[in-house]
Amino acid sequence: MKQIQDFGDDRNKGCCVYCGGPGETRDHVPSRVLLNEPYPLELPVVPACAACNRAFSRDEAYLACLIECALTGSVESAKSRYKVGVMLTKSPALATRLAAARYERNGELGFNPEPDRVRAIVLKLARGHAAFENNEPRVDDPESVRFAPFTAMNESEREQFEIGGSSTVGLAPWPEVGSRAMSRLLTGADKGPGGWIVVQPGMYRYRVDWSGGFHVHMVIREYLAAEVVWE
Repeated sequence: MKQIQDFGDDRNKGCCVYCGGPGETRDHVPSRVLLNEPYPLELPVVPACAACNRAFSRDEAYLACLIECALTGSVESAKSRYKVGVMLTKSPALATRLAAARYERNGELGFNPEPDRVRAIVLKLARGHAAFENNEPRVDDPESVRFAPFTAMNESEREQFEIGGSSTVGLAPWPEVGSRAMSRLLTGADKGPGGWIVVQPGMYRYRVDWSGGFHVHMVIREYLAAEVVWE
């Protein structure tokens, strides 16, 4: 990714983007557990308090392993992604938990997710992207948090998700002057088709827009689609 300097209002910087507390540490958004090595250069980094930084790590590992298990169909074959294999080997309890979540019905394989854990990480990622891109920390509760595998969407739902935002063109508020989002709007830096910012191809992409509310869309492993919306 290209390093884009943030010239936004300094009053919005320095606090934890997840709870509003002191920004004691720095956190990658997305977490490196969701990416493969070698990591992309200039990964987005946001301020976070130590408590939040620690609190999300277990659920981030769970989500990374869950997605890989769903993609491969089993806990064992999920180890084909090296980082996931290491986590599952070091945490037999997590491997057992995921194995118990596996089901087979009518010839279809799947995994029952723990929705609260998935939601926590989806919301955490959205807050990080909002702060990084728009210099606008969103510690308030969103209007909605949605997530689903692409395989659970029909063609129309997938198309709408990829486009994102509202059909009302020209009336949406612009991002803060000096923010990274404004720089991307003017230069197109890092943006692919549809305005998506690709952190690592095939692993993670996101987009932030302001049409019909404040929307953050994310795609993990080209499998899990997520959307968080603030009014």
